[in-house]
Amino acid sequence: MRNTTVLISGAGIAGPALAYWLARHGFTPTVVERAETVREGGYKIDVRGAALTVLDRMGLREAAEAATTDMRTGTIVDAKGKTIAVMDADLFGGRDNDDVELMRGDLARLIHDATAGTVEYLFGDSIHNLKDTPGGVEVTFDSGNTRTFGLVVGADGLHSHTRRLTFGDETPHIRHLGHHIAIHTTPNHLGLDRREVTHPAPGRTALVYSTAGNTDAKAMYLFTSPTTPYDHRDTDHQKRLLAEAFDGVAWEVPTLLDSAADAPDFYFDSISQVHMDTWSHGRVTLVGDAAYCPSPASGQGTSLSLVGAYVLAGELAAADGDHTPAFAAYERRMRPFAEANQALAASNLKGMVMGSAAQIWFQTRMLRLMPHIPGSTKMIARIVEKIHGAANAIDLPDYAATGA
Repeated sequence: MRNTTVLISGAGIAGPALAYWLARHGFTPTVVERAETVREGGYKIDVRGAALTVLDRMGLREAAEAATTDMRTGTIVDAKGKTIAVMDADLFGGRDNDDVELMRGDLARLIHDATAGTVEYLFGDSIHNLKDTPGGVEVTFDSGNTRTFGLVVGADGLHSHTRRLTFGDETPHIRHLGHHIAIHTTPNHLGLDRREVTHPAPGRTALVYSTAGNTDAKAMYLFTSPTTPYDHRDTDHQKRLLAEAFDGVAWEVPTLLDSAADAPDFYFDSISQVHMDTWSHGRVTLVGDAAYCPSPASGQGTSLSLVGAYVLAGELAAADGDHTPAFAAYERRMRPFAEANQALAASNLKGMVMGSAAQIWFQTRMLRLMPHIPGSTKMIARIVEKIHGAANAIDLPDYAATGA
C-alpha cells in the first residue's frame, strides 16, 4: 500500500473521523491541531441520513444518542418576552425520529476517544509550510519541526490554512451568504430546561437555549451583513461588531451581550460556503468545511464532515493508497452530495433571519396557527422531506465489505 502516512490538519469533526477510518484501513494517520486539546462546548448540531450510517459503522451511534440534547420545545417571543408561538423542538429543527442532536463538543470528544491509541495527535501546533518532494510532502510546523508524510489532508474549516497554502487566497473559494453568526456560553438566567427561546427582529435574530445535563445556556445571534473585514482571531473586535449589529434590539439581548464579554468560547464568523473546482492538488486534499462548507444555515456541516471522512478514507483504501485515483473517486462520489446539502442554506436563511417587521408578524402568526390549519401536517412533511432528501443523497459503499 502506498502513502501509508497521512497528516491531517484539524481536530474538529472531519479530522478525527478521517483519522479513525484511515487507521481502520491500515494507514498511519497523524492529526495536528492548533488548540491545546480537543475543543469542548460549541453549539448543538444534527446528525442525519447517511451520516448516521457512518456513526453506526464507527460503533458510535448509541453513544451519540446517549449524549442527545433532549430538547423539548422551541418558543418565539416578542420584544417584551411575550410568547408568540411554541413548537415541538424536533419540528422546530426539521428533525425526524432517527436524527440525533447533540453538542458539537460531545461528538468531537466521542470521535477523539474512539481513536485513542491508534492515532497520533500533535496539539498546540499547526502547519507552517508544505513542500512537495519525490518522497512525499515535506511539512514544516509552526513549532519548527519538519516531517515528511505521504499525503496531507486539510480538515481545518472554513478558513482552512491548508487550503490557502495549496490553492492560494481564500477569497475566490468562499461565498458569503449575506449574514454573520455568533455563539457563546451564557448563564442560564432564564432558567431554561431543554428549551430554546428565539426573538426575531428585522434583519436580526437572537436566541438562547439550554440542553439536557447543562446548567448554563448557549446564546446565538444571526444578522444580515455585507462582507465585513475582520481578524478571525481578534475576538474583542468581533464582540464589538456583534454589539453594533444588535444595538437597540430588546428582549434579553442586552443581558446576553453583556455575558459575551467574558465568554471563554465566543465564536463569530460569516455565514459562508466553500465552492471549489477541485478539492485536491498533488498529494494534498481537503475534507469537510475546508472543501465544501455548507454553512451553519444548512444544518448539514457535521453530517458532510462525517460522510466526507468516511468516503475519502474508503477510496484511499480501495486504491491501495494511490492518491491520484482515490482523490478523483472521492470527489466524484462526494460532490453531488455536498452540492445538494449546500442548496439548503438559502431557503433556510429566509426563515432564520427575517428582513422586515411585516415578515416577522406574518411568519410568527403562521407558526402559531400551524396546528389549526388544514393540511399543515403535509406542509411540514414537505419541509422535512427536503432536508432528509439532501441528507440521504449519496450511496455509501461498504468499503470493508469490498476488501478495502
